[in-house]
Amino acid sequence: MGVDWGSFAEGFSTAIQFENLIFIVIGGLLGTIVGMLPGLGPATAVAVLIPVTFGMEPTSALILLGAIYYGAMYGGSRSSILINTPGDGSAIAATFDGYPMTRKGQAGQALTLATLASLVGGFIAMIGFVFLAQPLAQFALKFGPAEYFFLLLFTLSAVVSLSKGNMLKGFISMFLGLLITTIGIDSQSGVYRFTFGVPHLSEGVDFLVVIIGIYAVGEVLYNILLLKDDSYRIKEDVGNKWITKEQFKRSFWPALRQSPVGFLIGILPGAGGSIASMISYSTEQQLSKKSDEFGKGAPEGLAAPESSNNAAAVGAFIPLLTMGIPGSGTTAVILGALIMLGLQPGPMLFQNQPEVVWTFVNSLFIGNIALVIMNILLIGFLIKILKTPANILYPIILLLAFIGTYTLGYSTIDFFILMIFGVIGLFMKILNIPSAPLILAVIIGNQLEQNFRMASVSYDSVFGMMTASPIAIFFVIITVLSVFLPMLLNRLARIKR
Repeated sequence: MGVDWGSFAEGFSTAIQFENLIFIVIGGLLGTIVGMLPGLGPATAVAVLIPVTFGMEPTSALILLGAIYYGAMYGGSRSSILINTPGDGSAIAATFDGYPMTRKGQAGQALTLATLASLVGGFIAMIGFVFLAQPLAQFALKFGPAEYFFLLLFTLSAVVSLSKGNMLKGFISMFLGLLITTIGIDSQSGVYRFTFGVPHLSEGVDFLVVIIGIYAVGEVLYNILLLKDDSYRIKEDVGNKWITKEQFKRSFWPALRQSPVGFLIGILPGAGGSIASMISYSTEQQLSKKSDEFGKGAPEGLAAPESSNNAAAVGAFIPLLTMGIPGSGTTAVILGALIMLGLQPGPMLFQNQPEVVWTFVNSLFIGNIALVIMNILLIGFLIKILKTPANILYPIILLLAFIGTYTLGYSTIDFFILMIFGVIGLFMKILNIPSAPLILAVIIGNQLEQNFRMASVSYDSVFGMMTASPIAIFFVIITVLSVFLPMLLNRLARIKR
């Protein structure tokens, strides 16, 4: 099915109406603010603001919700870069090189770089949406439990392989994350696992509590220990907000090539920006000629995951609009809102109400441009955070961490869990154990387990799962390569030297 260019043009003319432009700006700004707050993220932002859309015309309501979602994707990386506290799971990878850039006095450039990379990812994904929405949605339906299991396994192996020369610690971090996901009631057998008699743990540990504990609380505790170490302090000179020619050259191609990766992963229901950004970061480090600079403030290490997770956000709308299947937690919330507004996502939406779809797609493109302008204008205000004295800044970060944690489950028990993971994060930094494998394992561990169980019911053996389809075979091969190829290349380099 080709693109209906008449409906596309009509959608663009509707999207640029003054009323809808206001909704794009307001939604983008609200989303950016909420996205910066630890633990909230796009799903919470959309859910909280759904009542605002009651009584609105369905197309305008969809534009507002889409702008909130996209704004939150932009906002999540702001706190990652400035205070090493991801706004949500998809912004985790922005901490790896974004925060080191801040420590080097390049906060302004890091924020600009993340914003421009997000624009590239969004723009590439829009093109993909226009031309490939329906065929890619059909391809995504070919992913069964075995394919999903090996996709998730590859994601874990790719992130562990980032720990070059330290893969044992990477595996330890990953297994610790997988152990955390086993806490709670087993969804298939109903057995309580590792709850230690605490009823609150029967639902498991929310991965956002783990993220906030490891990154926000752990970082604060580590900084307090090193408060007198001048070499570790953030430089008060936050630098120019415009990126250098070298930063542009190093970032442009990584952002461009990782955008399609994020877009394709975003189409897979349940995958989302967290997996997309991790895979893009891992891939880019393997491809880079300066891979040793990753984790120390490499501009491409920030641009690649930022372009990827924004592209994934657009990709997640494809299964939602074409099949009525939410591609992420946020699009699941939007699905409920659409049904309440009288819109039924699915193949008939493109035929019966094409103007709604194409108005929305055009609004996302306009929203991307508006968010770039807003975020660059906000840089001067945001970097003032870094000039806040440490004895004021750290309590504020802890306060935001506790507020974000409490809003997840409205339980004080989560405070104790938060502090436990804060201490774990502190020791991981002291022992130089990478946190990325742990965080990713916590995010996808339940999906990994459930897909393995469903696949094992469908196939007689692990070999049967591995050969279930060409897609499964492909992911098995690249999983093995991601683990053993870096070790082999390091061995060959040592022999050559």
